[in-house]
Amino acid sequence: MSTKIRIGITQGDINGIGYEIILKTFADPLILELCTPVIYGNQKILQLHKKNVTSENIEFQVMENATKLHPTKVNLVDITKLNDCVVEFGKASKKAGEAALVSLEMAVSDIMANRIDALVTSPINKDSIQSDKFKFPGHTEYLADKFKAPNYMMLMVSESLKIGTVTGHIPIHEVASNITIEKVYAKIKILNQCLKQDFGITKPKIAILGLNPHAGDAGLLGKQETEIIQPAIDKAKKDNILAIGPYAADGFFGSGNYRNFDGILAMYHDQGLIPFKTIAYYDGVNYTAGLPYVRTSPDHGTGYDIAGKDKADEASFRQAIFAAIDIYRKKIQYQQINANPLPLSTSRLAKLDDTKEAKLEGV
Repeated sequence: MSTKIRIGITQGDINGIGYEIILKTFADPLILELCTPVIYGNQKILQLHKKNVTSENIEFQVMENATKLHPTKVNLVDITKLNDCVVEFGKASKKAGEAALVSLEMAVSDIMANRIDALVTSPINKDSIQSDKFKFPGHTEYLADKFKAPNYMMLMVSESLKIGTVTGHIPIHEVASNITIEKVYAKIKILNQCLKQDFGITKPKIAILGLNPHAGDAGLLGKQETEIIQPAIDKAKKDNILAIGPYAADGFFGSGNYRNFDGILAMYHDQGLIPFKTIAYYDGVNYTAGLPYVRTSPDHGTGYDIAGKDKADEASFRQAIFAAIDIYRKKIQYQQINANPLPLSTSRLAKLDDTKEAKLEGV
């Protein structure tokens, strides 16, 4: 049996750039030395996308399921029920949404059955995928529900920047009412644990952003900082968590102060993601903290405007693969040090030799 980490990859929206970034990523054969990739997709759809991508020829192992993976090839679990799907580059369609969901469901089933070790999701159209089976704002909420993980958080990750959010995919007018002492405190705890467990940071230094302009100006522009956020920070400090703030978001990023912290907690989606994507767009990764399994994704969407044109940049997707590998290893190390059981295939991973880890660190 191969001891390389098995990375399950969903196809995402078939009318977008998902297959293109997958093909471009695995055109580099060195990645196969680090992991065993398993794409949940369709052979006909893949070949159609392949015609529009300029890259090295990739050798695929096509199979019906993920029970017998080839350790040195890109494995494709061929979902034959998708044979009749029509690819319409750059167009949103319910059929594409249904195809994305079928791929996601199979990958989730396999990671829960220990057939794969980590999950990398390609971009979906959050509207097209909506159905009786998928009534969520995005991957993050869907996976939290499937894995029965109530304490989770969207975390944007790069080499130098890690930003989580208290609120996720909700309308901006609902943000303030969703900021509570307990929620901010809970997210600080999740971020602190994630930085230790998933990124190997022994004593994380965490910056907490304010909600209002200038962090409320001592209550002049809003009282959430003094009545909600500061009490949550104080509560976290009693747990020996190094949480500091609240900071005014504009000055915090504009001054470069973000470089002094291991993690940052923003109050809402755009407050965290706009600076993150400005600073780390091409090497940024979306990671779901607090799940029992590792899940990453590129930090961009379906790219309808460039779909089928061989213009997509695979850098973020490649980083999502590397991050999934590295985080999985860090989780195992944390488990071994702290004797904290996690639903990971530790007996298999324990056989990984040090040379493979050295290769990963050198990428």
